[in-house]
Amino acid sequence: MPTHAIVTGASAGLGCELARLLSSKGHGLVLVARRERELAELAAELSAKYQASSVVVPCDLADPSAPQRIHDEVERAGAEVEVLVNNAGFGSNGNFWELDPDRELGMVQVNVAAIVHLTRLFLPGMIARRRGRILNIGSTAGFQPGPFMATYYASKAFVNSFSEALAFETRGTGVTVTLSCPGATATEFAGVAGNDKSALFNTGGVADASAVAREAFDAMMEGRPRVVHGFRNKAGLQALRLSPRAAAVAIAAKLNRRAEG
Repeated sequence: MPTHAIVTGASAGLGCELARLLSSKGHGLVLVARRERELAELAAELSAKYQASSVVVPCDLADPSAPQRIHDEVERAGAEVEVLVNNAGFGSNGNFWELDPDRELGMVQVNVAAIVHLTRLFLPGMIARRRGRILNIGSTAGFQPGPFMATYYASKAFVNSFSEALAFETRGTGVTVTLSCPGATATEFAGVAGNDKSALFNTGGVADASAVAREAFDAMMEGRPRVVHGFRNKAGLQALRLSPRAAAVAIAAKLNRRAEG
């Protein structure tokens, strides 16, 4: 049975870069995202460049039934999942009470519930085979509250905590769980979230997606439980530990507030 790697949010950004890295190492791919055309184009690229086979699963993880559908597609394809990359996620920007409630609830579904559901569906098989790797894309945002991006920061706090707990639980099983915590990264995220004009994305230090993906990939392959990308982010987390909570929240608010005009 061929081994495959599932990558959610594979149509752009970190997901696309991680799919390329996995296929370059001989993995077949299960590519998941909403945009079917972009997934098909990526599958064709990976086939031409790496002779990688891909199962394309266009679906919206905001739909609670999507993880089961992905699992069923994998079963039908006869693929054995050795790697699960939970990358899909999105954010929003503004006062929470003014934001679209359906979008906020959809964010919790994509950023939190889908990760739990997919992990629960595929982790038991990895444990039974005593072989597998899970990479969850968390964020440095998950280490403090984030005014003007309240739901997003809270969702990443869940991902961070969930991943580190699973990394402990799976010790000695042959399966590893790795948490990647990037900071601001040059992907579609900022434009979709609406904070591309914020100080967070306009004061320098925005990371290259391919560099973030490479570091996350290497950490996963080495079985490390957590990786924080870049000196600036590492230093920021150290400062966060020493800062009063109120100061950390105020700094996050300043970084996330959208510039007027």
